[in-house]
Parts: sequence; structure tokens; C-alpha cells
Amino acid sequence: MAQILLFHHAQGQTTGFLAFADALRALGHTVHTPDLYDGNTFSTLDDGVGYAKQVGFETLAERGSRAADGLPNELVYAGFSLGVLPAQLLAQTRDGAQGALLFSAAFPAAEFGGSWPSGVPLQIHMMEGDEWALEDLPAARALVESVDGAELFLYTGDKHLFADSSLDDYDAAAAKLLEERVLAFLHAVE
Repeated sequence: MAQILLFHHAQGQTTGFLAFADALRALGHTVHTPDLYDGNTFSTLDDGVGYAKQVGFETLAERGSRAADGLPNELVYAGFSLGVLPAQLLAQTRDGAQGALLFSAAFPAAEFGGSWPSGVPLQIHMMEGDEWALEDLPAARALVESVDGAELFLYTGDKHLFADSSLDDYDAAAAKLLEERVLAFLHAVE
């Protein structure tokens, strides 16, 4: 089974985020869910983004990197939205990455020092009309074009955190399809 380092989105460790991690654990995967927000959660995305700006994105990336300390190098790095920042950073810069799952965001590979590491599988999931993800879509497409076997899944709709069952953005059908694709990805990297 895979060992996953999963980073939360800007609203923090919501019950839906934790339920997603628990669903993977129930299938036998080991899932680490560091809290980059020191226990804070937010009822709106704007409030969560405001908190992230206050803390500083660089600080959050550093907290994410430190969360990997003491864990094996052979991890799948995953993140929802804001959590993509540390997930992609670690996938690109920490030796031994087994794969990366990026939900609702993506950064250009150059953001973290260059190209995507050879042999590290990548899956990106976004809703095609999500205004938050639209600015990241060119980076997502460029990553998929440059990484052998990488996959970009665009879901119908305009929700940002559509896989978090505790939020208004939740889309049950899209979340189920995302989960099926994630499980297939994890099975392939085991």
C-alpha cells in the first residue's frame, strides 16, 4: 500500500478533508495529514486564504517541508489547493518521490527549481470552470505535456474544493470519480 503525505487546503483540516484521508486509510494506505494551520479552520475560502497570506506562503511551504522530516523518502505527495504548494515542492525536490496528486491547483515546474523529476508519476484534478484553478490550468497543462504518463482530469463544474464533503463546493459525483482515479493511481505506484 502507498504511504501518502496529504496537505490540506486554505480552509484548514476540515472534516471533509479528514474524511478523505480516512477513506484512504480504510483501504490500507498510510496517510500523514500535517496541520499547517496550527488547528485553525475557516468557514470560507476567502477567510482561509486571508489567513494563509497573514502566515505567509513561504512559511506554509517550509512547514510542509518540515512535515516530511522523519518520514521515508518513498512517499506520494498530495495536496488540495493551497496544499499543492508543499506537495509539489516536495515531489520535485525530495529524492525518492513515488508520485504526486494535485487537487485544484498546479504550479509551473520552474517554480521549484526546474523540471519535473524523471519517473515520478503525476495526476492533476480540477473543475473546468473553477475560477481559482483557471489561472493554474496553463501550468497544469504544461506539466502534463512535459511529464511522461502524467494525467490532467478536468471535471464538469465550477467548484474549487469539490472533493471536500464538508463544504458547499462538494460535488458528490465528481468527488467519487476523483476518488476512483486516485485509487487507480495509488495502486499503480504501490
